[in-house]
Amino acid sequence: MAFRSISTRLSLYGMVGIVAAAVHYGVLIALRWAMPIWLANPLAFLAASLTGYLGHARFTFRPETGGARFARRWLVVQYAINLTVCGLLPLALPAATLATLIGTNASIAVLDTIFVFTPTVLNALIWSRAARFSQRRRSHGQRPRLHADDLGLSQATNEAILGLIEAGQLDGASLLVNGPETRPALERWHQLATLKPNQQLCLHLCLTEGPSSAPCDAVPDLVNNHGHFNLSFGQWLLLSLLPRRHRRRRLVTTQLRLEISAQIQRFRQLCGSDAIALDGHQHIHLVPLIHDTLLSLAAEQRITWMRSTAEPLPTGLPLRCWWDAIRGAGLLKWSVLQLLSAKASRRQRRQGIASNSSFAGVLFTGQMSGAPLQACWLELCSRKLPDDRLQTPAQLLVHPGGPLECDLEESGFAVSAPFASSPWRQREWRAIQQLMQTTGTAN
Repeated sequence: MAFRSISTRLSLYGMVGIVAAAVHYGVLIALRWAMPIWLANPLAFLAASLTGYLGHARFTFRPETGGARFARRWLVVQYAINLTVCGLLPLALPAATLATLIGTNASIAVLDTIFVFTPTVLNALIWSRAARFSQRRRSHGQRPRLHADDLGLSQATNEAILGLIEAGQLDGASLLVNGPETRPALERWHQLATLKPNQQLCLHLCLTEGPSSAPCDAVPDLVNNHGHFNLSFGQWLLLSLLPRRHRRRRLVTTQLRLEISAQIQRFRQLCGSDAIALDGHQHIHLVPLIHDTLLSLAAEQRITWMRSTAEPLPTGLPLRCWWDAIRGAGLLKWSVLQLLSAKASRRQRRQGIASNSSFAGVLFTGQMSGAPLQACWLELCSRKLPDDRLQTPAQLLVHPGGPLECDLEESGFAVSAPFASSPWRQREWRAIQQLMQTTGTAN
């Protein structure tokens, strides 16, 4: 049975390969009359790659794909690798040198064999990897934890988050201890805690807007004349580039320790928590200077969990979604946070601080509804269950809300005001409800 399976797959692979070669040849013949051969050949090869991409997914690797196409990224990978290899091989194996060593006829035979079989082997490896990738995505390893940020930011945000919690459609939330509506949010949260005892409440560390928790005269370099934070994410990142002994960095670090400790203390007073699970407003906790300070306080303040934003790229999305991610700077944010999160995760593990095993919510931040929300949910569902005590289930981040009833700028949250007042907050709220109803995974 195993032999028959292997022989069938090899036969299908060969047939698809023959069809792809025929397409390559046919398109090349057709195009060479209209354009130079150096341009016609890559275009013909692209047509052949597309044929192999569809054919291998539909026939050769059908058990893994279920007949669905591979993720588009594999077509890009296959095409780029093959073009690169085909361009470099003649340079790496000059015919004249080889002819001198083994003779002209032998060198021609060797080169032809290498030029033909190298792409064949590469393609077999690439499409096999693509098939395994598709198979993993079709499996369901875990249910992601649906998590909302900015609890306490506004009455509308509180209503959306707590309404979803009450309906069993959220698994947790992150609290702004310096938010304008923090106390009303906590009153309702404590009421729901008796009915929903397993909901996770995290400290949403805020250092870029809103009032400080420490006395203003204790953190003068972090706040403005109104007592509101005045350093942006970018400015915190630039401070992280200063040498550790730089006077400015040491001064800010001392004040930062006071502010972080004050926010943790306030969180404990409000929530009664001992161990602290922590993330950051605008993911500020991942900035190296701030993350270093958090790690230095971890044992003293009992910080046991911090969010990772290591986000896999979802598949099956329309191209317009990717364009929106580029245009809205989501892809740029994703790239920066991928780098920061990779460094932070390694350091956290060394200190025994847990984190989520996977994540989604940065790439399409602020627009998590429709296709992006569905794709991110499916991507995280395909991830394996964590088997490490320092890894918790994957986290899908959302920002539900409603029409604002207050002026956030007066409260010092000018950065969040446009985001919180966007119609997307209500769309995300409805999208979460629809997702939970569709998947039947409300808790």
